[in-house]
Amino acid sequence: MADLGPATISLAMTLNGTEVSVQVEPSEPLAHTLRERLGLTGTKVSCDVQACGACTVLVDGLPRSACTFLTWEARGHEVTTVEGLAPAMDALHPLQQAFIEENGFQCGFCTPGMLMASYAWLHADAGPGDGADGDAGEDLVEYMSGNLCRCTGYLPIVAAILHARQG
Repeated sequence: MADLGPATISLAMTLNGTEVSVQVEPSEPLAHTLRERLGLTGTKVSCDVQACGACTVLVDGLPRSACTFLTWEARGHEVTTVEGLAPAMDALHPLQQAFIEENGFQCGFCTPGMLMASYAWLHADAGPGDGADGDAGEDLVEYMSGNLCRCTGYLPIVAAILHARQG
């Protein structure tokens, strides 16, 4: 009997505002589909166990770890990657600009995941709270706790997100 290889399934999703169809293996993580099948390499893969946040993308506006979120789970949904943040190829999203202005990155590996998680925080339906003591930074730090950075010490990242929040 010939080895036919892994079975694939066809699915459609909205990716960064564009309807796409793709053939994937049933157990294929979204991060691998984005990077290897669709050529969107902004989503980083690091831990493969949903512990670092480098692979964060938005699914219907909510942050998801693309390393453990199976691609078939995205069928019929809207997926936004870091490539989908900027309004045009020659322009940055205000959050991306704030990361530059506040030096919210060093090596840059965690930056796409940080951007996507913070974008979700900034656009939460209820809006970012001001914390029990009136400090939005505390709410932000708690919200971002699933995104790890080895370089910055987090202060420039928090400053960048709060800078973007102020507009």
